[in-house]
Parts: sequence; structure tokens; C-alpha cells
Amino acid sequence: MSGTVQTPEGGSPKAPVTLVASDLDRTLIYSAAALQLTMPDEQAPRLLCVEVYGRAPLCYMTETAASLLDELARTTVFVPTTTRTREQYGRIHLPGPAPRYAICANGGHILVDGVSDPDWQKHVTGRIAGECASLAEVRAHLQAAAHPSWLLKQRVAEDLFAYLVVDRAALPEGWVKELTAWAGPKGWSVSLQGRKIYVVPEPLTKSAAMHEVARRTGATQTLAAGDSLLDADLLLAADRAWRPGHGELADCGWGAPGTEVLRERGVAAGEEILRRFLRAAGTQGAGR
Repeated sequence: MSGTVQTPEGGSPKAPVTLVASDLDRTLIYSAAALQLTMPDEQAPRLLCVEVYGRAPLCYMTETAASLLDELARTTVFVPTTTRTREQYGRIHLPGPAPRYAICANGGHILVDGVSDPDWQKHVTGRIAGECASLAEVRAHLQAAAHPSWLLKQRVAEDLFAYLVVDRAALPEGWVKELTAWAGPKGWSVSLQGRKIYVVPEPLTKSAAMHEVARRTGATQTLAAGDSLLDADLLLAADRAWRPGHGELADCGWGAPGTEVLRERGVAAGEEILRRFLRAAGTQGAGR
């Protein structure tokens, strides 16, 4: 499972293949709180709801972005690449044809036509078991270190990683840094995204799953986008990448060769990312 694109399943590719691995939340899709609509109401873009939760609309993209994504999904190997669990990913209904591949649980699952690949599951869980402290140890530490005054929920995702839902206003300054210092030597990384604090085993990466899908599809070019620290390895692994002007990476000033920093923030950034994908893929109509 190296980072090198190898011969695809079924032989050599007949034509150049572009693989687009994109984060979803706060990269392509946005909750109402994350839209950042700064223009006057009458100038706001039309929005398409792409996720319903609890019988209420939850996430959106602009109608223009929806059209761009439809074109992208028809002309490239588009791979939604998310930290969401399979169940959470299943609530999203993106425009365009259903992706053949999707990456869930931060790389813990590669879905092929909606079904998790068992060989990939076995590979990932084997690495985690051999290189990291146990999930049980991490959960015990989180339970002991978190305080009820700001902890709203504690969850485990796919038996692979843990996350907390917190009251950001009440979260003590420096607590996340202390958690990061504790987790690092045990083979775990920490990411703060909105109200969620993720604690993830270091071998569990989006980039490793992207490389595997690239191998299977014979991709000759890989493109990526994301906004959080959990996306950094994905951006570094792609041939070209973009990050929006908001998010965890923007907050810490993260940058790298091959990753372009966009000025746009909120749902406008999602639209611009899709334009950049299409242009980089050389797709007709990419300048819209």
C-alpha cells in the first residue's frame, strides 16, 4: 500500500485518468452555520439541500456548485473522502451519478458501489493494532480528562476512532494542546473541527485510502481538497490540491507546495474548489 500509483486492476489504463478525492463537510457541503453568506440577502445564491437529518435540512451547496459537481462526477473518478462514518455519509445525496468509490471514517473504509471493501478493512485494522495504543485506552483518557461542564457527547466511530462534541465557548484554553501532547506518543492525532474534537490513530489516513483507489483505477493525476488537519495528509499526497480560506488549516496558516490557498470562504469556497478541479482535469465547461 505504498504511495505510488501502480498498475490498475485489469491492466494498464487506456487513457489518462483523473482522480478527485475531496473532503465533504466545510469543503464541498455546508451546514447553515458554515455557509458564511456575507452578501445582502437579495444577492445570496440559490442553495440545494444535500443532506437531511432528523427530518430537517442540514447541509447545502450552491446550485452552481451542484451543476459543477455533476459535470465533475461524469468526467473524472470522483471520490468523496470524509471522516464521517458510513451511516453519516449515507445521509448525503450529492448531485450527479453515484460515485463508484467513496472513502469513509478517515480512510478506514473504502466503499465500492456502497459496500465496504473487506481487504482494505483488514489492512487498516492490522496497522492500527500494530502501531497504536488501543481505542479503549484513548476512550478512558478522554472520559477522565473531559469535564461535564463543556462535554456534550463522547462517541466512537466505526470502532476506529473517538470524538467529543463540546461547548466551544466553555472549552478550556490549552486543553486540546494537552490532549495532543498525550496522544502523540501513543500513535494518535488530534483535530478540532467546529464543536468536535477528533482523536484518530495515525495510520488511519485519507491519503492511504486515496492511493489505493488510485491504484485500482489507474489514475494518472490525483486532485484533492480539504479544510482540516485531518485533510493535510490528503492534500500533501495529491498531485494538486486546494484548501478554502476558512477552517482548521486556515486558522493555523497551513500551506504546502502543490496546495493552493483560496480566498473564498464558506459555501463560495466549495463552488470555487469545484471550478479548480474541473480546470485541472481539463474538462469542458470548467470556466463557468
